[in-house]
Amino acid sequence: RQRFIALTFGYPEAGIETEIIIQESNVNVEDAKKLVAIGNKIRNLTELGLTETVSTRLLVDAGKLIYSGLSKRLSVKVAVVEPLSDEVQVTEALTDLINLMI
Repeated sequence: RQRFIALTFGYPEAGIETEIIIQESNVNVEDAKKLVAIGNKIRNLTELGLTETVSTRLLVDAGKLIYSGLSKRLSVKVAVVEPLSDEVQVTEALTDLINLMI
């Protein structure tokens, strides 16, 4: 007999995710919107074969780093890119992407 159930969760719509990032990290609206755009772009990249993708939590972490004064690019790299893969080609591709978007 099965004693567990499964629930499927999606990502919040962009406006809600932006508000979550602002509320949790204190980052400004413009930066929060950029983080959401980066998250959505990476989530839709199937070519890289990522086993996991960008969670709202990772975007909040990047927002906290930005708010603390770390550069935007470095914040997204260490909070979003590095946790997703340790393959050099994948991290370079993602780094190039964020450098274009932020």
